[in-house]
Amino acid sequence: MTTDTEEPTLTVDELAARAGVTVRTVRFYSSKGLLPPPVIGPRRVGHYSQEHLARLALIEELQRQGMTLAAIERHLQQLPADLSAQDLALHRAVVASWAPDAAEDVSREELERRAGRRLGEEDLERLVAMDIIERAEGTPDSLDGSDSPDSRDSLASPDSFRVDPALLALGVQLLDVPLAHESILAARGVLLEHSRAAARELSALLREAVGEHESVAAVKSLSAHMQPLVVQALLTTFQRSLKAELREWLKES
Repeated sequence: MTTDTEEPTLTVDELAARAGVTVRTVRFYSSKGLLPPPVIGPRRVGHYSQEHLARLALIEELQRQGMTLAAIERHLQQLPADLSAQDLALHRAVVASWAPDAAEDVSREELERRAGRRLGEEDLERLVAMDIIERAEGTPDSLDGSDSPDSRDSLASPDSFRVDPALLALGVQLLDVPLAHESILAARGVLLEHSRAAARELSALLREAVGEHESVAAVKSLSAHMQPLVVQALLTTFQRSLKAELREWLKES
């Protein structure tokens, strides 16, 4: 469950806080074999990794989907054993795409507790750009260009955010990726533009396939059967296309 680049550093209390669950829940999942055991450090203290956190988020999401613990165990056993935290977060995002909105409203203090670090204004803007969090109404959009610690502290308490708990861990890791805020916004714009275009064209194909006189129930049924295939095709195509583009880029450089 650990990677070569990151040692397990979370205690069970920190893991539970970051995942938004109780310590009792973590220990329950561990007792059922859904979470691998922690690495035991000095004084017999268990330490958990980012992979533990991502797997815990996936388990919670599968439960929200109505899966039993036995079904979740079978599901996890089918996943490759060496999945990284990023892989697990991606898997969870696909699972969550079928669920109702599971976002929570939290204070800035709670957001930072779950993130496991202090979040400056630039961090918050990057998380907003990645659709990990949204500022609640009445929360300042920025600090008017002031970067002083005193300014941040004075505005910290009124801040409120809507956050996707299971994606927060992945978003926090991406904060350290050397990409400018403008680049993240541009990437988001590209994804939105092309995903909406694809959705419009697929909707047109559906309308053509079902005809004008089909019932609403028939349209919903066809859509329900198509969605898993569409999501899988989009995800697979995007991953392969991105890898191909990166290979070409690295070959040229």
